Amino acid sequence: MAMMQTKTRRWTLIIATTVAVLLIAGFVAFQFAVRSLKGHIEKALGPQGEVKEIHVNLTGIEIIGMRIRAPRNPDTPWPAEDELRAERIRIVPAILDLLSAHVVVRSIRIEGAYISMLRAKDGRMRVLPDLLENKKTASDASASTGKKDSTAISIGKVELADATIEFFDATIRQPPFKLRLEQINATIGKLQLPELNGDSPIKVEGVIKGVRQDGRVSITGSIELGSKESGLTTRLRGVDLIALQPYLIKAAETGIKKGALDLELNSSVRKGLLHAPGTLTLSDLELLPAGPAGKITGLSANAAVALMKNKKGKIAVRFVLDGDINDPHFSLNETMLKTIGTSLADMLGVSVGGLVKGVEGIGRGTTKSLGDTLNKLIKK
Repeated sequence: MAMMQTKTRRWTLIIATTVAVLLIAGFVAFQFAVRSLKGHIEKALGPQGEVKEIHVNLTGIEIIGMRIRAPRNPDTPWPAEDELRAERIRIVPAILDLLSAHVVVRSIRIEGAYISMLRAKDGRMRVLPDLLENKKTASDASASTGKKDSTAISIGKVELADATIEFFDATIRQPPFKLRLEQINATIGKLQLPELNGDSPIKVEGVIKGVRQDGRVSITGSIELGSKESGLTTRLRGVDLIALQPYLIKAAETGIKKGALDLELNSSVRKGLLHAPGTLTLSDLELLPAGPAGKITGLSANAAVALMKNKKGKIAVRFVLDGDINDPHFSLNETMLKTIGTSLADMLGVSVGGLVKGVEGIGRGTTKSLGDTLNKLIKK
């Protein structure tokens, strides 16, 4: 009996020791694997990037105080001090896949992020140029030599919490016009890097800062980042028209005193072709008093606007956007504003030619005044 108890204790000790060794070995392997992923992150930030702290634990990686400074290139100056900032980034990897060539990340949560974006004078959209554009150049060089990055990364979900985006548009004016979005909460899932193939569901909500009031924006749908194909519903509610004035009004003619914009846009991109029916509603639009140039045959811009309003003081316009997003001459801004201007004219019974040349027939004076006023107000 005593011998049996001794053998039992011995086997218990052996099993406990084995389990402890396996746990220690597993922990060491886990630490090694996660630190390897940490090295990938630090390398990916590039020379302009910095991180205050990186914590590695059993559940993943936590990055504190990440920053990518803007490039210091006098030929192509960046309009903001930073390309990207983030107070905290939490990365949760799939433990069983960390030691394989295929890296699987269950989730990435980014808190307190700031991103600056620039539309250059040529219409090209630039985001994280020091990171993405340099990576693209390196990728092109590798492709020319037949070398490819063998590290594939799958990301289950990316979350943004309380983020800020500053959008600078150099196609509107110099220095670039700035539009600021705050309190952005977003999720995008099922990302495959580096190919970016496959549909990724996306949901975005945020606030568009204004002068008199703040508006809200929401985007839902899916997008394939590799091919740029997408199906998205975009909604704007109560956006301050003063904040959008450079896109809507010719400053030399008049200005916006007050007003709000609502937009509903259902867009799809298939094989590079955009199709997007939408509805634009302007509420309580009032223009600043204009000089003689702001009047046509005695009809002021505000009088023309008043004639377009319904009983609730709104101007509602239905439109459809179509175009080839791969065409270098295609501009979404110009297409949208031209389409909306045409829709306004059609709503008033004025042809596009009538906006420029006037029309003949009964009511010529009033109709031509509306057409000329719209032609002066709406940027095309």
